[in-house]
Amino acid sequence: MVAMGLALPVALAVAANPLTGQGLQSQGEGGDPRAPRGSAEATAVRVAAPPIVDGRLDDAAWRDVPAMADFIQREPRDGRPATEATEVRVVYDGNALYVGVWAFDSEPSRIVYGEAIRDYEVAESDYVLFVIDTYRDEQNGFVFGTTPAGIEYDGQVANEGSGGGFFLGGGGGSQRRRFQAGAGDGFNKNWDGSWTVATTTDERGWYAEFRIPFSTLRYGADNAAWGFNVARRVRRLNEESFWAPVPREFNLYRLNFAGELDGVDPPFRRLASVTPYVLGATSRDYQAGETGFGSDAEFGGEAKFQVTQGLTLDLTANTDFAQVEVDDQQVNLTRFSLLFPEKRPFFLENAGLFAVGAGGADLFFSRRIGISGGQPVPIQGGGRLSGKAAGLNVGLLHIRTDGLRVGGEVVQPENAYSVVRLARELPSRSRVGGIVVDRSSDVDGDYNRTYAVDGRVGVGDALTVSTFLARTETPGFDGPDHAWDVTAGWTSNSVRATVTAREIGEDFNPEVGFLPRDGHRYYQLFGMYYIRPESGLREIRPHISYFTYRSRRTGLERGFEESSRWHVDSHWQWPSGAELHTGGNYVIEGLDQPFEIRGTDVTVAPGHYEGWETVLVFNSDRSARFVLDTRAEFGSFLSGTRRGANATVTFRQSERFSTGIRLEHNDVSLAEGNFTTTLAGVNFGYFFTPRIYLQSTVQYSDQIDTWSANARFGWLNTAGTGLFIVYNETQGIEDLSGPLGRSLILKFTRQFNLLGG
Repeated sequence: MVAMGLALPVALAVAANPLTGQGLQSQGEGGDPRAPRGSAEATAVRVAAPPIVDGRLDDAAWRDVPAMADFIQREPRDGRPATEATEVRVVYDGNALYVGVWAFDSEPSRIVYGEAIRDYEVAESDYVLFVIDTYRDEQNGFVFGTTPAGIEYDGQVANEGSGGGFFLGGGGGSQRRRFQAGAGDGFNKNWDGSWTVATTTDERGWYAEFRIPFSTLRYGADNAAWGFNVARRVRRLNEESFWAPVPREFNLYRLNFAGELDGVDPPFRRLASVTPYVLGATSRDYQAGETGFGSDAEFGGEAKFQVTQGLTLDLTANTDFAQVEVDDQQVNLTRFSLLFPEKRPFFLENAGLFAVGAGGADLFFSRRIGISGGQPVPIQGGGRLSGKAAGLNVGLLHIRTDGLRVGGEVVQPENAYSVVRLARELPSRSRVGGIVVDRSSDVDGDYNRTYAVDGRVGVGDALTVSTFLARTETPGFDGPDHAWDVTAGWTSNSVRATVTAREIGEDFNPEVGFLPRDGHRYYQLFGMYYIRPESGLREIRPHISYFTYRSRRTGLERGFEESSRWHVDSHWQWPSGAELHTGGNYVIEGLDQPFEIRGTDVTVAPGHYEGWETVLVFNSDRSARFVLDTRAEFGSFLSGTRRGANATVTFRQSERFSTGIRLEHNDVSLAEGNFTTTLAGVNFGYFFTPRIYLQSTVQYSDQIDTWSANARFGWLNTAGTGLFIVYNETQGIEDLSGPLGRSLILKFTRQFNLLGG
């Protein structure tokens, strides 16, 4: 199994390309095609009469404006000219920045529109994205984009999109890290800015016209130029090209490769807006013994004040998140907590400023605020001051929550949460910072604090070394309360590798963070090699990795092997983007006490368990009308064996309609007993326009003995505001038979600009 995992992809690559080394180099013509950094320059032109944002690009404002053109491929042919021509122009007035895009296409009938909903995963369609580094610090920026369907796609880049560290190992769900899924460092896709876009299509291609108000951006007073780059994907070719060339091993978020946008002279004035909401709801909690439906009316909202051009104060009162989509249910056969991403709007802006830690040890995780045991906890209010001041990244947060009662019993008292985060960006992709996180309740002696310093050093373009050192303070915890991490990562055109060492003390307790396991020393090795044949497959990625958790717990032998895994795999990618992963894992699990598997009557005895499992993963072309994603795992599992499989089938009739069905099933045979788990879900979406939609999710899990339904109608205005109608229902299956809860919520929220606009 191991030999096949590595030898087979290498052999095929040699067969496809006898001079294997040629397949590993940048494939431009005439030597290294990569343009010198900063070679792309453009000028924004101030106009007296701004263009009308209708996607037609026929306004006088666009005439005689120099175009950004001559895009260069990042993939599939790194360094070669783009197949289809693209032109981008930038103008501005006293209120906003305007970006016009001419995306010419020789086969307009084959343009892939994607789904017409905000923040759709644009990689599955044609798209244009651009990033603006307003501080020219080469690490932070704003991303805006659209597809031919005219959607709004935006996000914030932090730490040059590097995320919170490459993570292997159970207890965190590495595939569900909040990077791009929620409010983490790296790329925060769930941030919603206030801006507009319109698109049109004709026989020459498609066109996009953006208006980005200066009030949506944050910038300093002395920036002579902004970092700027534009990416375009032609999905039928699965080709991505850039205005300022970016090497294949990086992406749009590597801002040190961005070009320069001169000529922008934004206004310097105070900006302010308020976003109130009104809400009406009726609900019944059957589990709590409620005999009828109660009614509720709420109002609250948020306010935003620009203290300086780079520093923003956000206030919230009686905060509500009724419009937020529900979490996807997950099957958990491990001893550790699963990570669900942050999706609540108030916590999303500048979330990357607060991120400290690495995979599997996040020192601040905002989802700990206002949620307890999966139940919402009312948020009284609070504020956040974030941005840049005196050359520092600044993040200050204070939130107060009500207590939580279940069945008349207090399960969580009132709490106040405070966070102070300061960091300074340094040359060469480097950074140093510190954070303090505090939770204090209204019960004497009930508090928790986390203190940490962190840093990162960039060496050239390929090598990055990051580290943090932390401790916590919790009454009653007298053992080791420290944590440290050192991670080195290497990324080049043909090799990716990481090395990590981390130690978490037995009493390290970041209650406002995410830490699935403590009391261990963690080591990780990872190496991947990129092979790019001239024909057939687009890319082959053989790789090998290893991680291990070694106990540092009192009463256990020092170095007791809690969990380890060798992973040998190869990814096979076709030009369409379809992929097949063929791998195997040698897994070791050490139990020092009985482990009761949730949702079953099986308890695994203490012991040392190890063995091989085979893993197969396949996804078809995700831009097609029918899409299949599937994963199968079979082999050793604790004291026996497991056969597990999951599959998701998605159907898109057009950009207006999509539906998906997912199914996961595990059949487990152990010395202590046998059991199965089944998880099923159906997602439906109809998109009347990019701002009006109807979505529903129905989920069934026999592990938690429930099925649930969520239906949401949204009529969006700007920055995620608008009208929302939400219905929720939860039903028990067996032991919890019958209805558990029902609710219907009507919410309206709107943003009003008091200053600026």
